[in-house]
Amino acid sequence: MSEERARAAVVAERTEMSEVLAGLRPEQWDAPTLCEGWRVREVVAHTTLPFRASMWRVMLDLARARGDFNRMADRCARRDAAELSADELLRQLRDNVAHPWTPPGGGAAGALSHEVIHGLDITVALGLGRVVPPERLMLVLGGMRPRNVAFFGADLSGVELKATDLDWAYGAGEPVHGRAQDLLMAICGRRLPAGHLDGPAAARFTR
Repeated sequence: MSEERARAAVVAERTEMSEVLAGLRPEQWDAPTLCEGWRVREVVAHTTLPFRASMWRVMLDLARARGDFNRMADRCARRDAAELSADELLRQLRDNVAHPWTPPGGGAAGALSHEVIHGLDITVALGLGRVVPPERLMLVLGGMRPRNVAFFGADLSGVELKATDLDWAYGAGEPVHGRAQDLLMAICGRRLPAGHLDGPAAARFTR
């Protein structure tokens, strides 16, 4: 994947998600997402944090979390979700669709994964029916290396995730069928609403 191609995909994903968020009702901003413990506003606060936080602020927050990145991310998301309105969070995203942020060591491909996964946290949980464009999704799935999968901590032992809409599969064992974007969320340790996955082991990844 070229850096230019991935960067264009990031801009497109942020632009489309800003349109989705602009159409949400006020109560939907307080609805739970697939990201455990986070509402829509916490997820958006998290994805827009790099647009607001300087490097020294990130390092200070990380030090306060005793070096635990996940703890820091959770604290920052909850803090910013409480301090910023839905309109302010949406404006942060709209004004920064072309922001050059990338996760440490991840490049533009890592930024795309970040945007796609957290976008699905919102749209799948709300039942909005949004489908991530297949070429964009394949860029994310193609970047899933063992270390990436291990980071999310999902139990994928003894199963084969097999997409019904794309030519993609992962693992070996009992088949779990579903759309590629739903299987991506299973890899990321999310539990999906009933009806998204099929197969003998689908219950492992279902709420």
